[in-house]
Amino acid sequence: MCGVLGIISSRPVNQEIYDALTVLQHRGQDSAGIMTDNQGVLCLRKSNGLVNDVFSNEHMTRLIGNMGIGHVRYPTAGTLSSSEAQPFYVNSPFGICLAHNGNLVNNDELRKHLKEVDRRHLNTESDTEALLNLFAHELQENFEGNLTPEIIFEAATQLFKKCSGGYAVVAMILNEGLVAMRDPNGIRPLVLGKREVGQGTEYMIASESVALDIADFEIMRDVKPGEAIYITKEGEFFSKQCIKPKSYTPCIFEFVYFARPDSIIDGISVYKSRLRMGEYLAQRIIKDGLHHDVDVVIPIPDTSRSTALQVAHHLGVKYREGFIKNRYIGRTFIMPGQEIRKKSVKQKLNPIEIEIRDKNVLLVDDSIVRGTTSKKIIQMARNAGANKVFFASAAPPVKYPNVYGIDMPSTSELLASNRTEEELARYIGADWLVYQQLDDLISAVQFDGSDADAFDASCFSGEYVTGDVTSNYLDFIEGKRNDAAKAKKEIERKQIEIQDQSSMTLS
Repeated sequence: MCGVLGIISSRPVNQEIYDALTVLQHRGQDSAGIMTDNQGVLCLRKSNGLVNDVFSNEHMTRLIGNMGIGHVRYPTAGTLSSSEAQPFYVNSPFGICLAHNGNLVNNDELRKHLKEVDRRHLNTESDTEALLNLFAHELQENFEGNLTPEIIFEAATQLFKKCSGGYAVVAMILNEGLVAMRDPNGIRPLVLGKREVGQGTEYMIASESVALDIADFEIMRDVKPGEAIYITKEGEFFSKQCIKPKSYTPCIFEFVYFARPDSIIDGISVYKSRLRMGEYLAQRIIKDGLHHDVDVVIPIPDTSRSTALQVAHHLGVKYREGFIKNRYIGRTFIMPGQEIRKKSVKQKLNPIEIEIRDKNVLLVDDSIVRGTTSKKIIQMARNAGANKVFFASAAPPVKYPNVYGIDMPSTSELLASNRTEEELARYIGADWLVYQQLDDLISAVQFDGSDADAFDASCFSGEYVTGDVTSNYLDFIEGKRNDAAKAKKEIERKQIEIQDQSSMTLS
């Protein structure tokens, strides 16, 4: 999962891109990057690290221009290589920069075609680089003297036809304008905003509406599935439905976990969705007759607070903050390697004993993936003196990998892949465990004001909306995503860095 954005303005955009990336930081903590266009000259800064670590005052003063794109990344395949920090750039035609959120299911097939047929050189394993080269190739094929919206939309059409998966794209064509594209199923989010300044209109495109809010842009609408948008550097706006939408199925895990609660995605309030998740979860707890023993409801901060508040309200028990979060520790779900995740849980949370001791505590979390965090937190609550510890998940059991841009573990590392609820409760050490039902989760997220037809819930159901996810592909990503494979890749990366440093020293 990543965060992307692009801005066209009448004034320098470096500070606004930086500010917007800080509110998208939750979408990726591995690397950050900004590219701006200084009258056709590319200005670039990208590196591994958090936004406030990657950009210094010196870097910011060099990011000149009224048009730019930005990106925050976490690695879907687990690699932390700085060579895969985004945005990416190719110099022909025009000079094109591109940032991307999502994952291409047919990345290997596409890369092979680019190398063997289109004769494009690819320097990394990133599917973003493949997207960029495909778009560049299609622009080159259709270019006839002047860059027009029609040429851009034809290139986007060919990209939509050849790429499969979930993707939200922002691209900058130097000295020309910004381009945005969203996959034909609308899996990954992309929202469009505008700001009236003087006699003109400025535009911003971003993964979440909070990025628009911080820069005082007004939400226009979401980019539609299969749609491309082109905005010239002068602010002329063009859009086209380049390919008929295959569906309108946003990723439901955005609402469960990834998106900020103050975001609106596809016309749906993330905050209200999480409140409704709490209502449905409380109904199930009551239906199963498990509510009588609960003394207090405690959220696992931060994502589950809204859900836990509603659970407590509908159960008629106290809601209390029972854990204090260290905000300087990253989100454990997107950390590479099981040992790092285990260590970070203890650093990340500390119990408030006065709210836990001698009580029957119901802990509410957004989801259970590997179970590492859940198990540790339950033990923390017991160590703090809890009489009994119950656990409720706002999401159904995560049984299948996500292939559209979320680094879900391999199936063998998913806690719920082959266990019953009773077995899961014993494993994490809970006195009882309740999961949200998938139908209830979908009902919680569905709102009349949204154009979404349904939701991609493949990590819960195993049904992949693009229709081309085979068992062979799942086996392939199983081999890439398990912790052993990630650890091996990280060792290889460090060895290369050591070799490079040694070569530099010798020279």
